[in-house]
Amino acid sequence: MTLDVPVPDRPQLTSGVGAEAYDDVDVQGDEYRRDELADALDDGAWADAFEEWARDTPLTESTWAIVTDLDLVAEFDFFWDSFAGRVGYHAPGLPEDWREREIHPDIESWETVSSINAGLTEFGQVVCDVLADEYLDWEAEEVDAGDLPDF
Repeated sequence: MTLDVPVPDRPQLTSGVGAEAYDDVDVQGDEYRRDELADALDDGAWADAFEEWARDTPLTESTWAIVTDLDLVAEFDFFWDSFAGRVGYHAPGLPEDWREREIHPDIESWETVSSINAGLTEFGQVVCDVLADEYLDWEAEEVDAGDLPDF
C-alpha cells in the first residue's frame, strides 16, 4: 500500500544531544557528523528515503495525519556511530501511557499506536540505508579487538 502524502520537512539534527541520551541507542564514540548527514539529507537522501518508505508502509493517510499533527518527524535524529561504522538513528514514538495522556483524539487503539511506532522505526532504518547505500562513503574506523564490549 502506498502512502500518498507530501515529503515532510527533514528534522533538524540535534548537534547538542549526544546519542547516548537516547534509551534505544548505544553509541560508543563522540563524532556524530550531523552537519554532514544534514547536507546528505538535503541533497536528496531525505526525499529518496521517504518516497521509498512510503511505497510500502502500512501507515494510512489517517495514521500519517496523527504523525504530522504531533510533529513526530521533527523528533527524528540521525548521527554517525563511528564505533559501529554506520549511521544510527533515534525514531520518535508514541508513549505507552498514550491513553492516560490523551495525546491525540484519533488514537483509539494499541493497534494504531503500534502501527505508528513501527512505521516510524522502519522509516528511520530506510533513511539510514539510503544514506549508507547512495549518499555516504565513510569507512569504519579500525577497532582493536580489546576495545570491543563483552557480551
